[in-house]
Amino acid sequence: MQSFDHLITTRPHEVRQVLISDLHLSPEEPALVQAFLALLDDCLALPALKRLFILGDWFEVWLGDDVYLSLSEDERQTHWLTPLIVKLKKLRVAGCEILVMHGNRDFLLGQPFCNLFGGELIYEPYTLTVGQQNYRLEHGDALCIDDKKYQFFRKIMRNRLTQWYLLNKSLEKRLAIADKMRKKSQQNNANKAAYIMDVNKDAVIHAVADSDALLHGHTHRPDIHQATSNKKRYVLGDWRLLDGDTRQPKVSAVIGAVTTDENSDNDKFNLIEFKFLIS
Repeated sequence: MQSFDHLITTRPHEVRQVLISDLHLSPEEPALVQAFLALLDDCLALPALKRLFILGDWFEVWLGDDVYLSLSEDERQTHWLTPLIVKLKKLRVAGCEILVMHGNRDFLLGQPFCNLFGGELIYEPYTLTVGQQNYRLEHGDALCIDDKKYQFFRKIMRNRLTQWYLLNKSLEKRLAIADKMRKKSQQNNANKAAYIMDVNKDAVIHAVADSDALLHGHTHRPDIHQATSNKKRYVLGDWRLLDGDTRQPKVSAVIGAVTTDENSDNDKFNLIEFKFLIS
């Protein structure tokens, strides 16, 4: 796997699409926010970039679009999300589509927030054509069917009635509910075997049946697996802060890139490591 300090590789004109997942952005982790802004700067410098995919868990927690949309203009000026929106809007104006998928932490994210930067909310499974192959894109949590408690929870939280109920609660109550769910999740996960929180082999085979490859995040276990004898499963990585105790920590993430060779005009997909040194 190739590793770059920036996405400005030796052949930036060949990068057509970038796919990322599991950023878990929050004001409590400014290094991750800074790294995402750096990635957007890199995307703006890629002359042929046509699409940026964010495949779930963009945010550590998302309590509803109204948390930001209800702010006054003065409040937005100093909000941590505003620089992200500004850069994403520049990227969209430059001709790059921004496609956002729900994860297990930001399932309340809506199209109204995406409208602020010209983004589009997409739903899983999403088909991405790379050359002659169709890649199935999803967040990945639906593949972890051995975790039956989580799948029950997921089914409830993805229900529109449940989401309507949550979004009609006050922000204070939503914060309390989110905090309670986060603590319960941490407690439950601490007692689960590692395999339970990973994808299930049969679920993967079923998911990739009508596609040529599968691409997801969620598990925080970036790698390339052989899903079947002739189909691969690509796993994007979470955004990680490395050497956090040093003066200049580094953020690392395994992301996806679709590139086109000018000589052959064939699209190909690769996983690469994106690294950013925090100043």
